[in-house]
Amino acid sequence: MTGIVRPAQARRWLGKEWAEVRRSVRSACIEAGPERDTLVQSLKAAGAAIAAWAVSGWWFQAPMALLAPWTAIAMVGSTVYQSVRTGIQQFAIIALGTVWASTAMTFTHDQTMAAMLLTLPFMMLVGNYRRFGSQGIYGATTALFVITGGVSSTSTVGHRLLETLIGAVIGLLVNAFVLPPVHLRSVRDRLVRLARETADVLGAMAEGLREENVLEKSESWHHSAGSLTVSLQNVSDARRWAMEGSRWNPGGRLRRTGPKPPPFAEDTRWGRVCTRVLALTRTLKTISDDTELTPPSADFFRLLSDVLEQARRICAIETELLSGSATGALHERRDAALEEAWSALSSLTETFHRLEPSASAVGGELLLEARQLVTELAPSA
Repeated sequence: MTGIVRPAQARRWLGKEWAEVRRSVRSACIEAGPERDTLVQSLKAAGAAIAAWAVSGWWFQAPMALLAPWTAIAMVGSTVYQSVRTGIQQFAIIALGTVWASTAMTFTHDQTMAAMLLTLPFMMLVGNYRRFGSQGIYGATTALFVITGGVSSTSTVGHRLLETLIGAVIGLLVNAFVLPPVHLRSVRDRLVRLARETADVLGAMAEGLREENVLEKSESWHHSAGSLTVSLQNVSDARRWAMEGSRWNPGGRLRRTGPKPPPFAEDTRWGRVCTRVLALTRTLKTISDDTELTPPSADFFRLLSDVLEQARRICAIETELLSGSATGALHERRDAALEEAWSALSSLTETFHRLEPSASAVGGELLLEARQLVTELAPSA
Protein backbone atom coordinates (compact mmCIF):
# COMPACT_ATOMS: atom_id res chain seq x y z
CA MET A 1 0.00 0.00 0.00
CA THR A 2 1.19 3.49 -0.79
CA GLY A 3 1.71 5.84 2.14
CA ILE A 4 3.06 3.06 4.41
CA VAL A 5 6.69 3.50 5.44
CA ARG A 6 8.45 0.15 5.18
CA PRO A 7 11.16 -0.80 7.70
CA ALA A 8 13.81 -0.82 4.96
CA GLN A 9 12.81 2.69 3.85
CA ALA A 10 12.84 3.89 7.45
CA ARG A 11 16.32 2.46 7.98
CA ARG A 12 17.60 4.11 4.81
CA TRP A 13 16.10 7.44 5.88
CA LEU A 14 17.61 7.15 9.36
CA GLY A 15 20.95 6.19 7.82
CA LYS A 16 20.94 9.25 5.56
CA GLU A 17 19.95 11.54 8.43
CA TRP A 18 22.62 10.09 10.70
CA ALA A 19 25.24 10.47 7.97
CA GLU A 20 24.22 14.12 7.50
CA VAL A 21 24.42 14.75 11.24
CA ARG A 22 27.89 13.19 11.40
CA ARG A 23 29.03 15.25 8.42
CA SER A 24 27.77 18.46 10.04
CA VAL A 25 29.42 17.64 13.38
CA ARG A 26 32.70 16.78 11.67
CA SER A 27 32.61 20.00 9.63
CA ALA A 28 31.92 22.07 12.75
CA CYS A 29 34.90 20.50 14.51
CA ILE A 30 37.55 20.57 11.79
CA GLU A 31 36.87 23.66 9.67
CA ALA A 32 35.35 27.12 9.77
CA GLY A 33 32.05 27.26 7.97
CA PRO A 34 28.26 27.44 8.34
CA GLU A 35 28.17 24.42 10.66
CA ARG A 36 30.64 26.00 13.07
CA ASP A 37 28.75 29.31 12.93
CA THR A 38 25.56 27.47 13.85
CA LEU A 39 27.33 25.75 16.74
CA VAL A 40 28.71 29.03 18.08
CA GLN A 41 25.38 30.85 17.84
CA SER A 42 23.54 27.95 19.52
CA LEU A 43 25.98 27.90 22.43
CA LYS A 44 25.78 31.68 22.73
CA ALA A 45 21.96 31.53 22.90
CA ALA A 46 22.14 28.87 25.60
CA GLY A 47 24.72 30.91 27.53
CA ALA A 48 22.63 34.07 27.26
CA ALA A 49 19.56 32.23 28.57
CA ILE A 50 21.51 30.83 31.55
CA ALA A 51 22.93 34.27 32.35
CA ALA A 52 19.49 35.89 32.10
CA TRP A 53 18.03 33.27 34.44
CA ALA A 54 20.90 33.78 36.89
CA VAL A 55 20.26 37.53 37.00
CA SER A 56 16.46 37.50 37.13
CA GLY A 57 15.68 34.24 38.89
CA TRP A 58 18.65 33.66 41.16
CA TRP A 59 19.82 37.18 41.94
CA PHE A 60 16.63 39.29 41.73
CA GLN A 61 14.30 36.42 42.72
CA ALA A 62 11.83 37.72 40.12
CA PRO A 63 8.34 36.16 40.24
CA MET A 64 8.23 35.50 36.48
CA ALA A 65 11.94 34.86 35.78
CA LEU A 66 11.08 32.65 32.79
CA LEU A 67 10.59 35.73 30.62
CA ALA A 68 14.25 36.75 30.90
CA PRO A 69 15.91 33.61 29.43
CA TRP A 70 13.08 33.27 26.94
CA THR A 71 13.78 36.77 25.63
CA ALA A 72 17.55 36.26 25.72
CA ILE A 73 17.36 33.21 23.44
CA ALA A 74 15.40 35.14 20.82
CA MET A 75 17.90 38.01 20.99
CA VAL A 76 20.90 35.97 19.82
CA GLY A 77 20.22 36.42 16.11
CA SER A 78 22.26 35.95 12.97
CA THR A 79 23.57 39.53 13.15
CA VAL A 80 23.96 42.21 15.80
CA TYR A 81 21.66 44.49 13.83
CA GLN A 82 19.07 41.72 13.81
CA SER A 83 19.45 41.38 17.58
CA VAL A 84 18.76 45.08 18.10
CA ARG A 85 15.79 45.06 15.75
CA THR A 86 14.45 41.85 17.28
CA GLY A 87 14.89 43.26 20.78
CA ILE A 88 12.89 46.36 20.01
CA GLN A 89 10.12 44.38 18.31
CA GLN A 90 10.00 41.76 21.03
CA PHE A 91 10.02 44.18 23.95
CA ALA A 92 7.24 46.22 22.33
CA ILE A 93 4.97 43.24 21.67
CA ILE A 94 5.66 41.63 25.05
CA ALA A 95 4.96 44.91 26.84
CA LEU A 96 1.71 45.27 24.92
CA GLY A 97 0.71 41.68 25.70
CA THR A 98 1.54 42.11 29.37
CA VAL A 99 -0.34 45.38 29.78
CA TRP A 100 -3.35 44.22 27.76
CA ALA A 101 -3.65 40.91 29.61
CA SER A 102 -3.26 42.59 33.01
CA THR A 103 -5.94 45.10 32.11
CA ALA A 104 -8.25 42.29 30.98
CA MET A 105 -7.65 40.44 34.28
CA THR A 106 -8.51 43.56 36.24
CA PHE A 107 -11.62 44.24 34.15
CA THR A 108 -12.88 40.63 34.54
CA HIS A 109 -11.92 40.40 38.24
CA ASP A 110 -9.28 37.73 37.55
CA GLN A 111 -11.62 35.42 35.62
CA THR A 112 -9.22 33.44 33.42
CA MET A 113 -11.65 32.41 30.66
CA ALA A 114 -13.16 35.87 30.30
CA ALA A 115 -9.71 37.46 30.22
CA MET A 116 -8.62 35.06 27.46
CA LEU A 117 -11.68 35.96 25.39
CA LEU A 118 -10.81 39.63 25.67
CA THR A 119 -7.08 39.18 25.09
CA LEU A 120 -6.12 36.37 22.71
CA PRO A 121 -8.14 37.36 19.59
CA PHE A 122 -6.83 40.92 19.81
CA MET A 123 -3.21 39.91 20.48
CA MET A 124 -3.19 37.37 17.63
CA LEU A 125 -4.38 40.07 15.22
CA VAL A 126 -1.87 42.62 16.50
CA GLY A 127 0.90 40.01 16.34
CA ASN A 128 0.40 39.73 12.58
CA TYR A 129 1.21 43.41 12.10
CA ARG A 130 4.23 43.49 9.80
CA ARG A 131 6.18 45.91 12.00
CA PHE A 132 6.49 43.22 14.66
CA GLY A 133 7.97 40.75 12.15
CA SER A 134 8.39 37.21 13.43
CA GLN A 135 8.17 38.42 17.04
CA GLY A 136 4.40 39.02 16.87
CA ILE A 137 3.54 35.63 18.34
CA TYR A 138 5.25 36.56 21.61
CA GLY A 139 2.47 39.00 22.43
CA ALA A 140 -0.16 36.27 22.65
CA THR A 141 2.10 33.82 24.48
CA THR A 142 3.13 36.48 27.02
CA ALA A 143 -0.53 37.32 27.56
CA LEU A 144 -1.15 33.64 28.30
CA PHE A 145 1.60 33.67 30.93
CA VAL A 146 0.08 36.73 32.54
CA ILE A 147 -3.48 35.38 32.53
CA THR A 148 -2.60 31.90 33.79
CA GLY A 149 -0.46 33.49 36.49
CA GLY A 150 -3.68 34.86 37.94
CA VAL A 151 -2.23 38.08 39.36
CA SER A 152 -2.68 41.47 37.72
CA SER A 153 -1.21 43.95 40.16
CA THR A 154 0.83 46.91 38.98
CA SER A 155 3.99 45.56 40.64
CA THR A 156 3.63 42.20 38.86
CA VAL A 157 3.29 43.92 35.49
CA GLY A 158 6.37 45.98 36.25
CA HIS A 159 8.31 42.84 37.19
CA ARG A 160 7.43 41.17 33.90
CA LEU A 161 8.51 44.16 31.87
CA LEU A 162 11.76 44.34 33.83
CA GLU A 163 12.44 40.63 33.29
CA THR A 164 11.86 41.02 29.57
CA LEU A 165 14.23 43.98 29.48
CA ILE A 166 16.91 42.03 31.38
CA GLY A 167 16.71 39.17 28.88
CA ALA A 168 16.87 41.54 25.92
CA VAL A 169 19.92 43.39 27.24
CA ILE A 170 21.83 40.22 28.14
CA GLY A 171 21.03 38.58 24.80
CA LEU A 172 22.17 41.66 22.90
CA LEU A 173 25.41 41.99 24.87
CA VAL A 174 26.25 38.30 24.42
CA ASN A 175 25.63 38.43 20.66
CA ALA A 176 27.53 41.69 20.20
CA PHE A 177 30.63 41.00 22.30
CA VAL A 178 31.02 37.20 22.52
CA LEU A 179 32.34 36.09 19.11
CA PRO A 180 30.09 38.56 17.28
CA PRO A 181 28.86 37.15 13.93
CA VAL A 182 30.58 38.84 11.00
CA HIS A 183 29.43 36.57 8.12
CA LEU A 184 32.00 37.79 5.60
CA ARG A 185 33.32 34.25 5.25
CA SER A 186 29.84 32.73 4.92
CA VAL A 187 29.36 34.04 1.38
CA ARG A 188 32.55 32.36 0.19
CA ASP A 189 31.70 29.13 2.02
CA ARG A 190 28.22 28.97 0.52
CA LEU A 191 29.51 29.68 -2.99
CA VAL A 192 32.15 26.97 -2.63
CA ARG A 193 29.50 24.51 -1.51
CA LEU A 194 27.24 25.49 -4.43
CA ALA A 195 30.06 24.98 -6.94
CA ARG A 196 30.93 21.61 -5.37
CA GLU A 197 27.31 20.42 -5.46
CA THR A 198 26.98 21.56 -9.07
CA ALA A 199 30.09 19.56 -9.95
CA ASP A 200 28.59 16.50 -8.23
CA VAL A 201 25.35 16.75 -10.25
CA LEU A 202 27.22 17.20 -13.53
CA GLY A 203 29.51 14.27 -12.68
CA ALA A 204 26.55 11.98 -11.97
CA MET A 205 24.93 12.99 -15.27
CA ALA A 206 28.15 12.50 -17.26
CA GLU A 207 28.63 9.04 -15.77
CA GLY A 208 25.02 8.00 -16.24
CA LEU A 209 24.84 9.08 -19.88
CA ARG A 210 27.57 6.54 -20.70
CA GLU A 211 25.63 3.62 -19.23
CA GLU A 212 23.44 1.28 -21.22
CA ASN A 213 20.19 2.71 -19.82
CA VAL A 214 21.21 6.33 -20.24
CA LEU A 215 18.03 7.88 -18.83
CA GLU A 216 17.39 5.44 -15.99
CA LYS A 217 18.58 7.92 -13.34
CA SER A 218 17.15 11.06 -14.94
CA GLU A 219 14.63 11.60 -12.15
CA SER A 220 17.40 11.42 -9.56
CA TRP A 221 19.46 13.95 -11.53
CA HIS A 222 16.52 16.31 -11.75
CA HIS A 223 15.92 16.04 -8.00
CA SER A 224 19.59 16.77 -7.27
CA ALA A 225 19.58 19.74 -9.65
CA GLY A 226 16.47 21.08 -7.95
CA SER A 227 18.32 20.97 -4.63
CA LEU A 228 20.84 23.43 -6.07
CA THR A 229 18.20 26.15 -5.77
CA VAL A 230 18.30 25.68 -1.99
CA SER A 231 22.08 26.16 -1.97
CA LEU A 232 21.66 29.19 -4.21
CA GLN A 233 19.18 30.67 -1.72
CA ASN A 234 21.71 30.01 1.03
CA VAL A 235 24.23 32.10 -0.91
CA SER A 236 21.69 34.91 -1.16
CA ASP A 237 20.97 34.70 2.58
CA ALA A 238 24.68 34.75 3.38
CA ARG A 239 25.16 37.80 1.16
CA ARG A 240 22.34 39.59 3.02
CA TRP A 241 23.85 38.59 6.37
CA ALA A 242 27.26 39.87 5.28
CA MET A 243 25.79 43.27 4.39
CA GLU A 244 23.60 43.41 7.48
CA GLY A 245 26.29 41.98 9.74
CA SER A 246 28.50 45.05 9.41
CA ARG A 247 25.82 47.34 10.88
CA TRP A 248 26.34 48.20 14.56
CA ASN A 249 28.71 45.27 14.83
CA PRO A 250 31.93 45.52 16.86
CA GLY A 251 33.00 42.23 15.29
CA GLY A 252 35.01 44.02 12.62
CA ARG A 253 37.34 45.19 15.37
CA LEU A 254 37.02 42.26 17.80
CA ARG A 255 37.40 39.38 15.34
CA ARG A 256 39.58 38.58 12.36
CA THR A 257 37.22 38.99 9.43
CA GLY A 258 39.45 37.42 6.78
CA PRO A 259 39.33 38.28 3.07
CA LYS A 260 36.37 39.98 1.53
CA PRO A 261 33.68 37.77 -0.02
CA PRO A 262 33.60 37.20 -3.79
CA PRO A 263 31.79 39.92 -5.77
CA PHE A 264 28.03 39.80 -6.18
CA ALA A 265 28.51 39.00 -9.88
CA GLU A 266 29.57 35.49 -8.82
CA ASP A 267 26.17 34.93 -7.19
CA THR A 268 24.44 35.91 -10.42
CA ARG A 269 26.74 33.76 -12.57
CA TRP A 270 26.23 30.64 -10.47
CA GLY A 271 22.51 31.29 -10.47
CA ARG A 272 22.58 31.10 -14.27
CA VAL A 273 24.73 27.96 -14.16
CA CYS A 274 22.22 26.26 -11.84
CA THR A 275 19.39 27.26 -14.17
CA ARG A 276 21.15 25.57 -17.11
CA VAL A 277 21.84 22.40 -15.13
CA LEU A 278 18.21 22.25 -14.01
CA ALA A 279 17.04 22.74 -17.62
CA LEU A 280 19.27 19.90 -18.82
CA THR A 281 17.97 17.49 -16.20
CA ARG A 282 14.38 18.54 -16.89
CA THR A 283 14.78 17.77 -20.59
CA LEU A 284 16.39 14.40 -19.88
CA LYS A 285 13.61 13.52 -17.47
CA THR A 286 10.99 14.55 -20.04
CA ILE A 287 12.58 12.27 -22.65
CA SER A 288 12.52 9.42 -20.14
CA ASP A 289 8.88 9.98 -19.11
CA ASP A 290 7.34 10.72 -22.51
CA THR A 291 7.37 7.57 -24.63
CA GLU A 292 6.21 9.49 -27.70
CA LEU A 293 9.46 11.45 -27.84
CA THR A 294 12.32 9.97 -29.82
CA PRO A 295 15.58 10.16 -27.83
CA PRO A 296 18.82 11.12 -29.59
CA SER A 297 21.35 8.49 -30.58
CA ALA A 298 23.83 6.80 -28.26
CA ASP A 299 26.67 8.76 -29.89
CA PHE A 300 24.86 12.01 -29.08
CA PHE A 301 24.51 11.05 -25.40
CA ARG A 302 28.16 9.97 -25.28
CA LEU A 303 29.34 13.32 -26.59
CA LEU A 304 26.94 15.14 -24.30
CA SER A 305 28.55 13.17 -21.47
CA ASP A 306 31.95 14.47 -22.58
CA VAL A 307 30.67 18.06 -22.44
CA LEU A 308 29.18 17.57 -18.98
CA GLU A 309 32.37 15.92 -17.72
CA GLN A 310 34.40 18.95 -18.78
CA ALA A 311 31.79 21.20 -17.16
CA ARG A 312 32.23 19.15 -13.98
CA ARG A 313 36.00 19.68 -14.16
CA ILE A 314 35.48 23.42 -14.54
CA CYS A 315 33.16 23.51 -11.51
CA ALA A 316 35.68 21.53 -9.45
CA ILE A 317 38.44 23.99 -10.38
CA GLU A 318 36.11 26.91 -9.62
CA THR A 319 35.60 25.40 -6.17
CA GLU A 320 39.33 25.76 -5.51
CA LEU A 321 39.42 29.26 -6.99
CA LEU A 322 36.49 30.41 -4.86
CA SER A 323 38.23 28.97 -1.79
CA GLY A 324 41.00 31.49 -2.34
CA SER A 325 43.55 29.29 -4.12
CA ALA A 326 43.86 31.62 -7.12
CA THR A 327 47.10 30.23 -8.58
CA GLY A 328 48.27 30.39 -12.15
CA ALA A 329 48.17 26.60 -12.42
CA LEU A 330 44.47 26.53 -11.53
CA HIS A 331 43.69 29.15 -14.16
CA GLU A 332 45.60 27.14 -16.75
CA ARG A 333 43.69 23.98 -15.80
CA ARG A 334 40.39 25.82 -16.09
CA ASP A 335 41.32 27.23 -19.50
CA ALA A 336 42.31 23.75 -20.70
CA ALA A 337 39.01 22.29 -19.46
CA LEU A 338 37.12 25.06 -21.25
CA GLU A 339 38.94 24.34 -24.51
CA GLU A 340 38.08 20.66 -24.23
CA ALA A 341 34.46 21.54 -23.42
CA TRP A 342 34.17 23.68 -26.55
CA SER A 343 35.82 20.93 -28.61
CA ALA A 344 33.32 18.40 -27.25
CA LEU A 345 30.50 20.83 -28.03
CA SER A 346 31.72 21.11 -31.61
CA SER A 347 31.61 17.32 -31.96
CA LEU A 348 28.18 17.27 -30.32
CA THR A 349 26.92 19.84 -32.84
CA GLU A 350 28.14 17.74 -35.77
CA THR A 351 26.40 14.68 -34.33
CA PHE A 352 23.22 16.70 -33.85
CA HIS A 353 23.12 17.52 -37.57
CA ARG A 354 23.12 13.78 -38.32
CA LEU A 355 20.18 13.00 -36.01
CA GLU A 356 16.90 11.71 -37.32
CA PRO A 357 14.30 14.50 -37.69
CA SER A 358 12.16 12.90 -34.97
CA ALA A 359 15.04 13.15 -32.47
CA SER A 360 16.26 16.59 -33.47
CA ALA A 361 13.76 18.50 -31.27
CA VAL A 362 14.97 17.17 -27.92
CA GLY A 363 18.54 16.87 -29.22
CA GLY A 364 18.54 20.54 -30.18
CA GLU A 365 17.24 21.53 -26.75
CA LEU A 366 19.96 19.53 -25.01
CA LEU A 367 22.61 21.00 -27.32
CA LEU A 368 21.42 24.56 -26.66
CA GLU A 369 21.38 24.14 -22.88
CA ALA A 370 24.82 22.47 -22.89
CA ARG A 371 26.25 25.33 -24.95
CA GLN A 372 24.72 27.90 -22.61
CA LEU A 373 26.10 26.03 -19.62
CA VAL A 374 29.66 26.12 -20.94
CA THR A 375 29.21 29.79 -21.86
CA GLU A 376 28.17 30.66 -18.31
CA LEU A 377 31.12 28.74 -16.87
CA ALA A 378 33.60 30.68 -19.00
CA PRO A 379 35.39 33.52 -17.12
CA SER A 380 34.20 36.07 -19.68
CA ALA A 381 30.51 35.17 -19.17
